[in-house]
Amino acid sequence: MRLSEYRELADHVFGPALARTYTQDLVLEEIGGRTAEQALEHGVPVRSVWNALCDAMDVPDSARWEIPPAQRRR
Repeated sequence: MRLSEYRELADHVFGPALARTYTQDLVLEEIGGRTAEQALEHGVPVRSVWNALCDAMDVPDSARWEIPPAQRRR
């Protein structure tokens, strides 16, 4: 998973404003008690950060990975 995919999925799943808030402020124990932003800066794999964020926010697997074609960035 690339960082650009992570950001696009976060915006889609949470909305742009909440995605930024969750990424910057939500401490995720699953990735060492860091925020998603801190974990990414420290080299934690993007997929691990995405899964930890989704787990913390109770996002079901069915909503984590697919953005409908009409809603994808061009």
